[in-house]
Formats: sequence, C-alpha cells, structure tokens
Amino acid sequence: MDPIWIEMYQAAKAVQNGRELSDYVSAGGVSAAVLSASGKIYVGVCVDTCSTLGICAERNALFHMITNGEQEIKKVLAIMPNGKLGAPCGACRELMVQLMPNHYQAIEVLMDLETAEITTLGELTPKWWI
Repeated sequence: MDPIWIEMYQAAKAVQNGRELSDYVSAGGVSAAVLSASGKIYVGVCVDTCSTLGICAERNALFHMITNGEQEIKKVLAIMPNGKLGAPCGACRELMVQLMPNHYQAIEVLMDLETAEITTLGELTPKWWI
C-alpha cells in the first residue's frame, strides 16, 4: 500500500474529534482526507445539524481543496465514528463526479486500512448520469 494512505489517515484522524457544538449541531463524528493532484492533503469533518445545513466530511475536505485553488482529486478516505473507513455517500460521490466528469473513474478510495482494500470511484459509481 502506498504510504500516502497512512499519511492521509493520520491527517484525518487528527481532526476527527467528535463533539457537540450546541443542542443543534455536532461535528467531527466522521473525518476525511483528500489527496489532490499537487500532492497536498486536505482534511475535513462532518458537521451535522438538526436541519439540512450540515456537510459531510468528504465534501468539507473537497471544499478546502477548492478554496486553495485545486480541483483534481487523486485519493479519498473517510473515517467513520467507530474508527473504520467507509465509502463516500452519494452526495460526496456526486460532487467528485461533477468536479472531474471525464476522469472521476480513476479516483482511488481506501475502503479498509487493515486489509489495504482500495476501490475506485468508477467502481462505486458505475454508469453515472454524467
């Protein structure tokens, strides 16, 4: 397994810190890391609200990447509240597809750190509408 996955995992784990921000908002239950084409790692945490104002960790990390002038994604991972990895949700997949409509299929997603299971966004989203 490429050592960058460990670096990404450690970066995401460092910001996870699940907590209640108020009676209506929690954050950090899920954290994510995105590796951009430049080789920079961007991280984000989920923000959950009692309405639809929240955001997933993966999209939060992607928005940090975009804020810093980048848009090409190489690798993604998401750490669930139990410490295991999981696949990005449909909304996160949709954003990645729309950012890279001609190349999203090659984005790598780490599914399991212990077994080094890696899949691609193309495998997770076959025959996407774009």
